[in-house]
Order: sequence, then C-alpha cells, then structure tokens
Amino acid sequence: MRKEVSLILSPAQAYSEESYLPVVAGELGISPFDITAIRIIRKSVDARARNIRINISFEVFIGEEASSPVENTFHYQDVHDKPEVVVIGAGPAGLFASLRLIELGYRPVLLERGKTAHERKLDIDLLENNHILNTESNYCFGEGGAGTYSDGKLYTRSRKRGDISRILEILYFHGAHESILYEAHPHIGSDKLPEIITRIRNTIINAGGTISFNTRVSDLGMSGGLITHVLTDKQEKIKGRAYVFATGHSARDVYYLLNAKSVLIETKPFAMGIRVEHPQELIDNIQYHGRKDRYLPAAAYSLVEQVNDRGVYSFCMCPGGQIVPSATAESEIVVNGMSASGRDSAFANSGIVVQVIPSDFRSYQNMEGLAGLRLQELVEQKAYRQVHNGQRAPAQRLTDFISNRPSQDLPVCSYLPGTVISPMHEWLPDFVKRNLQEGFKIFDKKMRGFLSRDAVIVGVESRTSSPVRIPRDPETGSHVRIPNLFAAGEGSGYAGGIVSSAVDGENMAAWCASYIGKR
Repeated sequence: MRKEVSLILSPAQAYSEESYLPVVAGELGISPFDITAIRIIRKSVDARARNIRINISFEVFIGEEASSPVENTFHYQDVHDKPEVVVIGAGPAGLFASLRLIELGYRPVLLERGKTAHERKLDIDLLENNHILNTESNYCFGEGGAGTYSDGKLYTRSRKRGDISRILEILYFHGAHESILYEAHPHIGSDKLPEIITRIRNTIINAGGTISFNTRVSDLGMSGGLITHVLTDKQEKIKGRAYVFATGHSARDVYYLLNAKSVLIETKPFAMGIRVEHPQELIDNIQYHGRKDRYLPAAAYSLVEQVNDRGVYSFCMCPGGQIVPSATAESEIVVNGMSASGRDSAFANSGIVVQVIPSDFRSYQNMEGLAGLRLQELVEQKAYRQVHNGQRAPAQRLTDFISNRPSQDLPVCSYLPGTVISPMHEWLPDFVKRNLQEGFKIFDKKMRGFLSRDAVIVGVESRTSSPVRIPRDPETGSHVRIPNLFAAGEGSGYAGGIVSSAVDGENMAAWCASYIGKR
C-alpha cells in the first residue's frame, strides 16, 4: 500500500528520517514499524514568520518495497552508424541535445573548445591561486559549461519551454542526489556536478557519439543558404546533417564569426552590475529572524525592484558560497558566484544587477546585433584597468558605494585572486551606478541590515545572460534564414541557467530530427 502525506514540521522534525518517521506514522495512525519505506516528494522552507516551518510531503510505503523515484526510463541506443549531427559546445544545452539525439537515433559529433571537467579544475586552480588565465579552459569554457564550477543551481522559472522534471531525472540517472527531485530550489553544487557531467559524457560515448575536447570552431563553410561544414582550429573539416550551436553566453568569437558570415544576429536585453557579499551569519539572522539553528540550511534571498523604470534584482544568489573569477580574455575582469553542495562557507554572495536597455548601447549601434556585446566587453575591460594586471577584482564597501565615498579598507572577501580597493561609484556606467544605489536602499527596507559596513561589492557581474539572440523560426526551430543551424541554450538568447538550457538543447535536438527526417 502507498500513501501520500503532506505535513508542516519544525526544522528539527524535518531534518532526518529518524526524526520525521514517527510523526508520519502518527499522522497515518500506524506504527513506524509498519512503514517499509518512506520518500520525500516535495520540500520547502517557510521562513516568513518567526516560527520557521518546513512544508514537506512524503510517499509512504506500507508492506511493500519502494518503487523508483523517477517516472521516465532512459534508453540510449547504439548510434555508431546513424546520421551525424554536429553539436558545438558541451555545456548543458550541448550535452542534453546530444543525449536526446541518441534517443532519437542520431549520432552526435560534439566539439568542445575547453577541457574535460576534471582537467578544467586544474586550470581554475591556477586562475584562482596564480592569476594564470587559460582563455579556453576556465569558469566559462570547458565540459559542462559555465554552471559546472559556478554553483550547479537547478532552479528555473522557465517552465513553459519543456519538461523540467525530465531534466532533473536525467541528472539523477547520472548520479545526482535524490534531493534534486523534491527540493523547491534544487542544487547540486560545484563539488558534485563534475562527476555527473563525466557520467553524461560516458553515456554519449558508449552509445556511439563522439566528443572532441580542446577543439574550437574557427570558421564555417556555407553554400546555398546552408552550413556545409565547420572548420576547427586544428584545420579539421567537420560535416553533419545539421548543426547545433550550444556555445554559451561567453563565446564572443562565435558571434563575431557568425556576424562576419552574414548570419542574422539580434541584440537582446540583458543585465549587468556587481556581486555583493555579506557574512552568511548576517543573512541568516535577517532571513531567519535571528533564530537560525543547525537544522536550517544557509539562508538565501531573492530581491527585485523597479527603479527608474528598470529592473534591479538579485541574480544567482549563493548562500554559503564564494565569489569566483569568470573572465575569458586577458584584459577583462568578470565575477560570478558559486556554492559547494554543503553551502558551508562563511559568506553569502549574489549578483545585484540592473536591466540594460537599447538606449544604453546606442553609441555602438553601428555593430547592429553585437552592440550589447560590445558594451559588455568595454565595461569588463574598464574593470580590468582598475587593477592593472592579474585577476584581482575591484571592490568597495557597500556603505561607501551608496555614499559615493572611496573606501579606506575592505572586509575579508571570499574572492580568492584577491580584491583591490576601487571607487566603483566613479567608473561604473552611470545607469548601473544610480540604479544600484537606489535599489540597495530599497532592498535594505525589505531586509533590514542588508546595508552593512561588513558587506563588500566586487565587480563586475556582467554575464547574467547572452547580450545576443540568434533568431529562430517558430515553426522549425532553426535559424530564420539557415534551415540546418539550430541555436540552443544561453548562447542562443532563448534560455538561461542549467535547466532551461538543457530543456532548450533537448528541444533543438527534436527539431534537428524533424529537419533531417524531411530531407
């Protein structure tokens, strides 16, 4: 027999099976010994009131063994001799497009400019500890994409694009913890995700797909309105029936290449700002009303406000995390945030960003679809000039930034390459500075104590999403002018984050199959 039970428990009661099993049994009017298995199916923290509660639902098995926690089964057939589709980029869009292509009977030929997930970690260590940036292997480029080593959050609001539960189940199938199936804001963590990504790679290869690392696309062959091949930096000519571009939001060289080949690209709204970091204890005290205990996770927050007709909002909030360097070129500074699975560092950080609108990059309109990208580049280069060399990042106390006052010193910060005192109120774009300052004041009214002298801002947070969109035909999924080009994930301008990019990759794989099947 199976029963579903929904309860509101204290954090201590919801902490472990040992603590919640007697409560569930009591609710059902049975002995705990009658329960042969119990599984959490939904869980969320309600911290709106001082008496913090956990909303939790269980599937209870009485007198029978537990069934699988996932509904879908995944069969990756042998595609060694099947029609080939070239997939460019091994981030979530590229990997999930490849898995779906295999399911549909096509052989993915996957090209990744960076290294494997584990080799990539060595380059990240060099970047953080020795300021040595590998422009092809870093926090943005490499197996798994930008999300692999910058947090592994799986939460998305983009629920109209496809089956999100299927994506979570595929990740679970490849080794993710079962909690991603029931947590309100699922999170894998940058210490766990590389192993899962490696297993996905092995699935692709074992089914007959191929993956070439350290292989960057340098040119395209085109004829009759179609892509005929891609040329790599190794002078290899790679051909396929169709081409999935899953290159991510930071592959600027790809967008410049597409533009040079007269492939239509459009500007897209995006956002930029800074990373703000607080002591995690301060955020816990604010969010948990001073009642944090060992049964509660590190507290997070989500903030959004309209300021001067622009959105100002928190982005990629990382409780118990650290700020990380996310540049992809020598002459720029970009920051992001991440958390390990335990979310147990002493710091909480979040991007706080301002909506960028077309008038902000009007002076670059001669670049047409690349105008927003150019603005993004220039701001990152300006941040680099504040520190002169290496990957140290410009920083300022939050209270000084609000007051247009240079900082005399800085609090301890999690950013490993180190920070440099910088008057960020003087050199950030004016629309970013003014709206951030107003936004922070409003956020402090929502979270009393947010404007703390112990908080530091670090710049710049500029890669919230792609500043370009590769327009797609809504009937075929392909580029509006090139029928065998399928742009997927963040770099396409139609997705953002691990889950929505994975869904988009699956969708593009299905469109590829439809296109090939009609030819």
